[in-house]
Amino acid sequence: MSTTAKGQILDFIRGRYPQAEIDESQDIFALGFVNSLFAMELVMFVEKTFEVTIPNEELRIDNFRTADAMSGLVSRLAPDLAVA
Repeated sequence: MSTTAKGQILDFIRGRYPQAEIDESQDIFALGFVNSLFAMELVMFVEKTFEVTIPNEELRIDNFRTADAMSGLVSRLAPDLAVA
């Protein structure tokens, strides 16, 4: 399991969709992997795993399209975490 935020996010997504080859820059919404339930699971995963609260203004689809975008969000909310 990865120790960086980006790696943990990718591990979570790949765990849900093990048949898919997803990298950090692929748009998981465009690939069709995300429905409304999984979108909420992503939000809860990020909040719980990285011990952050995502403010309403950050609950935008662009912050959750890719592992890069989600790790950027985590970096803004918890700058002391390793996100690479």
